[in-house]
Amino acid sequence: MIDIATQLKAVAREVKQRPDDTGGELVSVLLRRRYDARVDDVWEAITDPGRLRRWFAPVSGELKVGGQFEVENNASGEILACERPSLLRLTYGGEVSVVEVRLAADENDDTVLELEHTVPLEIAGSVAGALYVGPGWDIPFLGLENFLRGDAPDDLTAWENSEDVQKFSQHAVSAWATAAENAGGAPDAIEAGRQAALAQFAPDLVT
Repeated sequence: MIDIATQLKAVAREVKQRPDDTGGELVSVLLRRRYDARVDDVWEAITDPGRLRRWFAPVSGELKVGGQFEVENNASGEILACERPSLLRLTYGGEVSVVEVRLAADENDDTVLELEHTVPLEIAGSVAGALYVGPGWDIPFLGLENFLRGDAPDDLTAWENSEDVQKFSQHAVSAWATAAENAGGAPDAIEAGRQAALAQFAPDLVT
């Protein structure tokens, strides 16, 4: 069983609108979590294909700047920056959909992992568009925690579709709705995003 309250609190979620380097505007989704593992270990977990398939998905491609990659049954992209063991930046599912992962050791040699996913405002529509992005990262963050603790499921797909994970996702979607509201999102747009996220990540619980 997932301790939903504990796992929800373990992740800081932030939504904001900010300028990009070209004078346009981005919608930014940020997740931050501390993992009880050293930076090198977490870096290997997020970049080594043999490890990725245990908690995220089968991934193929080249881990180098300019390298192309593909996540099985999900998305493809290009590596924009790769600085072991602290920075990985890549496109994800489109040239203007950019994910940046930042790793840093804290005072206890644990690892603080930040993931920022940005999409142009003109595509996201508003900060409420974060609900179409943010909830998709909560399950991988939870999966990485399980993997680093040595508790990765034998069947990742079955685990992701389980009622336990769907209940966790249901609460995570609500957390993202609150984050979008705090960023000034319109209630109607937030509710539309919330319903879409629930249909995707907690379909068995939608009534």
